[in-house]
Amino acid sequence: MMRVGVTGGIGSGKSTACKLFADMGVAVYDCDSEAKRLMVESDEVRRGIVEAFGDEAYVDGELNRAYLAERVFGCEEQLARLNAIVHPAVREDFREWCRQHEQDVYVLMESAILFDAGFESEVDLTIAVVAPRELRVMRVCNRSGLTPEQVEERIARQMSDDELHARADYTMVNISLDYLQSDVEAMHKIFNREAARR
Repeated sequence: MMRVGVTGGIGSGKSTACKLFADMGVAVYDCDSEAKRLMVESDEVRRGIVEAFGDEAYVDGELNRAYLAERVFGCEEQLARLNAIVHPAVREDFREWCRQHEQDVYVLMESAILFDAGFESEVDLTIAVVAPRELRVMRVCNRSGLTPEQVEERIARQMSDDELHARADYTMVNISLDYLQSDVEAMHKIFNREAARR
């Protein structure tokens, strides 16, 4: 079974690309949603977060997202502490998930921070989904209610499209859904061929 990492900045459309792969029967591990799950369900992760950020990190057994976001937002040191707790748990959870999908031809790991977190070491190939900056800003504003300035601020904190393109094995440019669908179908054929050769 081959493992493919899919990454891209906010508004690039990486989740849309992953949904298109899923529609063709490919299993997708979404690092963001699984990290959120582990922060609630994993005793080890919960202990680590409480030790690092205090009992206020949880309210009635649920993660106090607003409190935690306030603690780590804009603070590299605190964010690194949180990541040091959560990322190893996500890595191990992904490995276990892969064991459950051993019969699949290939699977996807979706992660906005694939390279930042070092998750590329968990996959065999990587795809970067990129899009023109103005289009990314418009997409995020339309779906989130954030201002263009707020979206630009978030984009500025992420790896640039140029760097993602340089580091990834494949790049998909997401200008329109039809264009992206065509790219996904082409990638699906490539990955099936590639997996058969391994």
